[in-house]
Amino acid sequence: AGRAWGSRGMEAAAGSCRAQLPAWWGLLLAVLAAGSCQGNSVERKIYIPLNKTAPCVRLLNATHQIGCQSSISGDTGVIHVVEKEEDLNWVLVDGPHPPYMILLDGNLFNRRVMLQLKGTSRVSGLAVAVSKPSPPQGFSPGLKCPNDGFGVYSKDYGPQFAHCNKTVWNPVGSGLSYEDFDFPIFLLEDANETQVIKQCYQDHNVPRDGSGPEYPLCAMQLFSHMHAVTSTVTCMRRSSLQSTFSINPEVVCDPLLDYNVWSTLQPINSSGKVDPKKEVVIVATRIDSHSFFWNIAPGAESAVSSFVTHLAAAEALHKASDVHLLQRNIMFTFFQGETFDYIGSSRMVYDMEKDKFPLRLDNIHSFVELNQVALRNDSILWMHTDPVSRMNESVEVQVRNLLDVLSNSSVGANVTLQEAGYSQPLPPSSFQRFLRARHIPGVVLTDHKTAFQNRYYQSMYDTPENIRMQYPEGLSPEETLEYVTDTAKSLAEVATVVARALYRLAGGANTTSAIQADPKTVSRMLYGFLIKMNNSWFQSIIKPDIKGILGDVPQHYVAVSSPVNTTYLVQYVLANLTGTVVNLTKEECLNPEKTPSSEKELYEYAWVQGSLEPNSTSRVPYCVRSTVHLSKALSPAFELRQWGSTEYSTWTESRWKEIHARIFLVASKELEIITLVVGIAILIFSLIATYFINAKADVLFSIPRDPGAVAY
Repeated sequence: AGRAWGSRGMEAAAGSCRAQLPAWWGLLLAVLAAGSCQGNSVERKIYIPLNKTAPCVRLLNATHQIGCQSSISGDTGVIHVVEKEEDLNWVLVDGPHPPYMILLDGNLFNRRVMLQLKGTSRVSGLAVAVSKPSPPQGFSPGLKCPNDGFGVYSKDYGPQFAHCNKTVWNPVGSGLSYEDFDFPIFLLEDANETQVIKQCYQDHNVPRDGSGPEYPLCAMQLFSHMHAVTSTVTCMRRSSLQSTFSINPEVVCDPLLDYNVWSTLQPINSSGKVDPKKEVVIVATRIDSHSFFWNIAPGAESAVSSFVTHLAAAEALHKASDVHLLQRNIMFTFFQGETFDYIGSSRMVYDMEKDKFPLRLDNIHSFVELNQVALRNDSILWMHTDPVSRMNESVEVQVRNLLDVLSNSSVGANVTLQEAGYSQPLPPSSFQRFLRARHIPGVVLTDHKTAFQNRYYQSMYDTPENIRMQYPEGLSPEETLEYVTDTAKSLAEVATVVARALYRLAGGANTTSAIQADPKTVSRMLYGFLIKMNNSWFQSIIKPDIKGILGDVPQHYVAVSSPVNTTYLVQYVLANLTGTVVNLTKEECLNPEKTPSSEKELYEYAWVQGSLEPNSTSRVPYCVRSTVHLSKALSPAFELRQWGSTEYSTWTESRWKEIHARIFLVASKELEIITLVVGIAILIFSLIATYFINAKADVLFSIPRDPGAVAY
């Protein structure tokens, strides 16, 4: 309708003007119309877009801004390939055509090189090629002391452990992700596009005989202008003022947020309150990761290894025959946003304290957290506890019992549990946020005694290869999904030990030999969460209306739009592994409150796609009943509007209008100036000529008289 009205309106306007405008206007309008139609094809001939890239974007907290941005119109520079440190001299000193866009080899993407580039005006941007294989020396752009200042240790609680004084957990951490760069930095994800840029550089930009290359030169343009500046306090205040006084407010930043996923072994009323006398054992892990580049967060060791083990343990426990008789309940908890100063766990603690969650802190009997567990040496799993709270005699007794139960549960398994040491503080963990609120007996399980085994913590190289996932060549996607790797077997062993320990902690008295995690399930989860989300198993266990979340390459960044893919998938995998298929129709499943026996206050219902029928494209959907729920993972700082808080996470992400990259050939400044001058001269000449033609139009375009007409 809008297009039809527009065409009628233009026709009417053209008709009303025909009698008033000179004839040459019609020709000009026709030329302009033709030019606009050809604009896109001309642009395609000039520019080569880079479609497989990931930008570095701006993040902000209460006091700082970090990340990267371009100018509002994008930044442009002549491309120079830097594959060894000696190549930097051309960019920083010798090159005659600054500013430069650097194509940087992944092995040189480190703090020392980046700070050199940050301190010069001769660099307008950076494109980073992925290093294959991963840098052997390790690469972590995260902090040496992750989440420093937001855990339990401070000047008031274990000051000797604060700021990683006792143990530097991430010694290879460069802190590069927490620097602020005033030029754009993009990751080149596609090796073919990297090769196109290198070829363009070879053809046009390589210095000849020690002198600079001649024009035209190959150039790159990066667009990643960020709207937010300074800090979360500043950007949230500006967004708040816009929302208050503007009809069309322009928000400049958004809080990092998502949802925590949680479920219980025995169903509880999710909208009510658990009896204060009822004890619950919490088992927890994080499900998010991060890297220098936006939405590039594979997190194989830092997140996936632990939450996959957690999911496998939950499945193994639910299969036990007497779980409904256990005197204590078990709560399986998956926290989002933990990378950014414990967003998910701090929110759950806050909700428990404010009676906005079914459980209270007083209900917690003990706490078991799975941290990084895939890179064990000699099958050893380390048990970390808090030495400060253990000074309390009653807590010490409970912690000692917890350690004994875990150690006994590993007997006969290919996992050896060892205590990290009484004087060793807790590693960065969600458990620390619970300890800030209350002395709770707890253990954090990791594959490291002191520093991380993971040399690629919070980086783009924390991939399946980092946790030694290997598949035989020639397998189809379906065969790869089902193939049981050694990594899967190893994590299944850890899940078995954890499940048996949880059973004992919950009061189970029977033998635990039947509680066994399934390596095949672990294999499927590792494949889905690390290699390909869009696989047949994930397709079968999710709702039809969210099948669009199944992208190819899994990433586990918390982001600002929620729930993210990881949250959805953890929710539905957990429901699939611990829930029950019930005989309900689609209508009954989608509206369980209409079914008297559904016990809607205790269970969640999901109508899922189901598997494909043999030799068919149609699926067999079914209804799943489970105890899986979502709860907010938004920092309390934003609920309280305390944007400068030092108690809670204050991380926000800047908004932007467009992000893209492209390469093209650029002419010399002299040629550009000559072209501009000639163009202006032609324009002036055209205007003068047009003026005189219009002034003499009655003579030039007059209609001659009919020679046959004679007047008497």
